Amino acid sequence: MPHVPSPLRLAAKRSSLLIIDLQEKLVPVIPSGEAVVEQTLRLIEAANLLEVPHAATVQYPRGLGGLVPAIAERVAPPEEKTAFSAAVCREAIDTWATQSRDQIVIVGIETHVCVLQTVLDLLAEGFRVYVVTEAVASRHGRDHETAIERMVNSGATMITAESVMFEWLETSKHPQFKAISQLVKKRR
Repeated sequence: MPHVPSPLRLAAKRSSLLIIDLQEKLVPVIPSGEAVVEQTLRLIEAANLLEVPHAATVQYPRGLGGLVPAIAERVAPPEEKTAFSAAVCREAIDTWATQSRDQIVIVGIETHVCVLQTVLDLLAEGFRVYVVTEAVASRHGRDHETAIERMVNSGATMITAESVMFEWLETSKHPQFKAISQLVKKRR
């Protein structure tokens, strides 16, 4: 009998990356904000290498600023929102749905507000949602931990950035294996 990959595993052809609110005035107040940005940059680079589309959102940019420069220079202009859920930003999500990209990898801040509400809404729409544990954060640990627990209980999958990259890659015979391996080595 031939091997059949689990539908629970990420596949580059079925995936997309959603970057939530990594903004100039928000990232500095998050204790692990710089680490979240670093992990996000690695995932953007991996997504580009493996042809996984990505999009970003910003919450009320007049008050909270734009995306941090390192992210802004690597992604298309973000969709603006005032709702906490990034699921209201339909341009990328609707495009991904028409491309049969039912797996959405989530990174961003804050875990217990915009990330949580986005995850719950995307799950309700029928997407498979994967939250990168070291690429989401809140100002306070209790908020972060409670939101992670709630997302798991609601059906989201917690995953690490390295797991995302290797699941997208699927095999060491992939032409981008060496490039992804170099990204993995960049980890702090």
